[in-house]
Amino acid sequence: MEQQNRVEITMESRSVNEQFARMAVAAFIAPLDPSVSELTDIKTAVSEAVTNAIIHGYEHTPGEVRLSLSCEGRCLTVEVSDDGAGIENIPDAMQPLFTTKPELERSGMGFTVMENFMDEVRVISEKGKGTAVVMKRKLS
Repeated sequence: MEQQNRVEITMESRSVNEQFARMAVAAFIAPLDPSVSELTDIKTAVSEAVTNAIIHGYEHTPGEVRLSLSCEGRCLTVEVSDDGAGIENIPDAMQPLFTTKPELERSGMGFTVMENFMDEVRVISEKGKGTAVVMKRKLS
């Protein structure tokens, strides 16, 4: 029987919580003994997703970001979701260098980073109702 585990964390949409999310996912997968490369990749993808929720989902208004982690065997699923602004055009938003915040010097590479570091990235969003980014990674 494969090992299963699940954790849900709700945090305020504050930039200081991006680091907390990185540490939470690292602690969650530690029992699976990931490689340094796997750990770095996953933490970076989570960081990008949480940062997007804070900056694009809520902008300057308070809100909550949810981090859901689950593991079945060696397959990790991470979901980062918010109830913020939502994404009007997901295919455009996922294009490299696309940004709606050039004044904040955003690179527009968040989704590209997530896609490069995770095995699967799915974005579900509705304008005005929020966004969920579901990422999966099979650990070696």
